[in-house]
Amino acid sequence: MEKRILLEKRGRSDDEITELILDNCRSTYIDGLTDSFTALETLSLINVGLVSLKNFPKLSNLRKLELSDNRISNGLNHLTGSPKLTHLNLSGNRIKDFDELQPLKDLENLEVLDLFNNQVTLIENYREKLFQLIPSLNYLDGFDKEYVEAPSDEEDMAGGVDDDDDGDGNLPQPSQFSINGIEIDLDELEQLEARVRQKRTKNESDSQSAIEIGSDVLEGHLGRTKSHSDDGCSSQTGQESAKDDLDLLYEEIQHKQALARANEVEQGRQKMASFVSVLLMFTSLLAFINQICYRGENQLLDESEEQVDDEEEEKEEQEEDMEIEVEKDECCSLDATGDSYARVEALPQMQNGATAPSDTTISAVAADDRPARADQN
Repeated sequence: MEKRILLEKRGRSDDEITELILDNCRSTYIDGLTDSFTALETLSLINVGLVSLKNFPKLSNLRKLELSDNRISNGLNHLTGSPKLTHLNLSGNRIKDFDELQPLKDLENLEVLDLFNNQVTLIENYREKLFQLIPSLNYLDGFDKEYVEAPSDEEDMAGGVDDDDDGDGNLPQPSQFSINGIEIDLDELEQLEARVRQKRTKNESDSQSAIEIGSDVLEGHLGRTKSHSDDGCSSQTGQESAKDDLDLLYEEIQHKQALARANEVEQGRQKMASFVSVLLMFTSLLAFINQICYRGENQLLDESEEQVDDEEEEKEEQEEDMEIEVEKDECCSLDATGDSYARVEALPQMQNGATAPSDTTISAVAADDRPARADQN
């Protein structure tokens, strides 16, 4: 609230302020508003968020006070320091009990009071009690005792204009106005115009003296230069005179709007670039994951194929080993059978000989014949 007050003052002193609008400045208590605002007549604190009127200053010339749409429930006794108060708006607050309105009886000049949208309005005979409590009261919640509607703000303004008329039919002109939220002070604008005119006059005199001196030194060459400079000065002064202060102000406003649009476009581009970068990162991540999964599948397939090939090679080697063993067994059996036949044929020849074979020879033959039989079996 204190910063808002400094902004609304616009460099003026406290005792020069007659109207102070502090709507929507958001504060739960009075801050920055002091007794030094001795000339203040209108004060507006709509939708500020006040919960109490503690620290409310003594404003001896205050006539109209707007406190609607806050959270005030008590503390109206702090308003007794403004005895000239005629209009008080407390609509949209949290006043419940009729006793909280008792301090208002000390405001002897109070004419208009608004308590709409407070729970106190639900009390029986609420209007009669308030008109009895405040004898000077003319309008309560927008209606008088006979339920006649109060005059609108336009009618009040019209009445004020009639009172301020100077008798010649000339109405007082406002000293300030606003264009697209920019406050313009007419007094400051007039001072600016005076400085611009003074600067233009000085520039014209300087340029004229320079031209006269140049014409004396080199008449031929500086004659052409003089014509060009005269043309340039005349065009420049014409353009400057064509542009008044309101045009300059309008150009400044357009420049600010163009900067705001450019900032919006730049922010949109930055958002789009960030979105595209995130999208690219997400796409690359998906591609990386897909590549990893594809490599894993190929590796599993390669391992299974290698395992199958190894098993087939082992089977082939086992089959070759078995064939080699079978061939070896067959060769051994054939050799053993041939030896046994040879020994049997030799026996008759030995019987026909001079001497019979010894027991040692027979046992040797029998021993040689046993493994052959075992192999055959």
